[in-house]
Amino acid sequence: MPPFAFFTFPPLLYLLYRSFYSLLWIPYRTQLHFRRQGVRGPPRRLLSGNAADVRDLIARAQAAPLPAFRHHDVAGRVVPHYREWSARFGRTLVFWFGPQPRLAIAEPELVRAVLTDSTGRFEKVGFNPVAKQLFGDGLPGLKGRKWARHRRVIAPAFNMERVKSWIPAIASSTSTMLEKWEVQGGSSSEFEVEVNKEFHTFTADVISQVAFGSSYKEGKRIFQLQEEQMLLVSLALRTVYIPGFRFIPTKKNRKRWGLNKEIRKSLQKLIQANWNECENSKNLLGLMISAHKNDGEEKMELEEIIDECKAFYFAGKETTANFLTWVILLLALHQDWQKKVRDEVICVCSNHKYPNADDLVNLKIVSMVLKETLRLYPPAVALRRLTTKDTKLGTLDIPAGTQLYMPIIAIHHDAAVWGADADEFNPLRFAGGEGHHLGSFIPFGLGPTICVGQNLAIVEAKVALAMILQRFEFVVSPSYVHAPMLLLTVQPQYGAQVLFRKI
Repeated sequence: MPPFAFFTFPPLLYLLYRSFYSLLWIPYRTQLHFRRQGVRGPPRRLLSGNAADVRDLIARAQAAPLPAFRHHDVAGRVVPHYREWSARFGRTLVFWFGPQPRLAIAEPELVRAVLTDSTGRFEKVGFNPVAKQLFGDGLPGLKGRKWARHRRVIAPAFNMERVKSWIPAIASSTSTMLEKWEVQGGSSSEFEVEVNKEFHTFTADVISQVAFGSSYKEGKRIFQLQEEQMLLVSLALRTVYIPGFRFIPTKKNRKRWGLNKEIRKSLQKLIQANWNECENSKNLLGLMISAHKNDGEEKMELEEIIDECKAFYFAGKETTANFLTWVILLLALHQDWQKKVRDEVICVCSNHKYPNADDLVNLKIVSMVLKETLRLYPPAVALRRLTTKDTKLGTLDIPAGTQLYMPIIAIHHDAAVWGADADEFNPLRFAGGEGHHLGSFIPFGLGPTICVGQNLAIVEAKVALAMILQRFEFVVSPSYVHAPMLLLTVQPQYGAQVLFRKI
């Protein structure tokens, strides 16, 4: 339509035309384009697409736990929409969020091509304004030049040499947690711990110390508020975002506004309280303060620092806590592997009270177990990218404006990639540094946008696991219910109850 169409048609007719064009014609044309290539998917509703179907399938999947904690075929409970639709339409399929197409691709070669692309054809999908209330305009949701600028400032805070220097602090936090467990156990030969809750407190303390120079006690209220916020954001991400709706004073919106206001106020106070102490530090807050004083291209404003603090307070706690939870549950279930790992820890760490950097490098079996845990229970279940122009991917012609949905958990459980035992716990897959296709094992992503905190997550998990194994044997409690669920990250729906015995 020519640019003067608005002036030749009455406004109402123009609005109807634009609605028809964007809600009906473009989706119909896109759907037809994919069908011609043999790509199909579930029928879409006019306004919401398949958003309601996704919500219903997830609600149904989470209504009942898995029958037993023996087999780890969890994709059907965590991403039931992809499991059901891929069984009907094939692993490459198209579904819809409103008028926005999402093309699901699960071929490792295609996933690798997307995540390592440097041409700009596939850009990160930014968070909608509701999700930003949890992450702020922090690194996980940024893209383009602003993402690159923030990444340059933040990445040095998490390089491996710096993370190694934090090992004593991580070990000290671990020791505090384990001493609490021993007091809780008292004189009992066996006692139960809900480890998911404990690991959230532990990882919150670690990220507070190493990234912000504070303590869990200082940030406790922020973590509590973010947990409330996470529930609201998780619901919002499964709903088609309606522009402007977040400004309507609904009950949920008022709750979001209040949480966001209190979190930002608390973060500002915490930053100011630690400003002088961190000013010359090379931790995350110190590097951002230095960038704040920089008048060049790297300058970060105070609001940007607050946003990054929001993102890292949440991500630094949530992902590693759930990762550690699945590690302990898997070793509690597989006693043979627990013994192998403990024997290695005792051999390598000897009589060291705390593991050191050299010890961690030599914990080969521990590394295998951590990788296999990340394969079976990756923190994030999917990655998304947006095509910025019409592009060719493999044999597919993909229109600009298509979201690519890459189901990490389905790829990690793909029998065609990992073998007939893909749903079983078998750390030997990663023995001897054996390779795997770059697109088939992506717990932290891949390419330029790979998770900046992955070094900290792995080191944190190694230290905590080694110290737990030095003190305790453990089994799955009879009260544990196996019900992995997606709430931004993969976590146990009813907690993770484990029985511990002092060695």
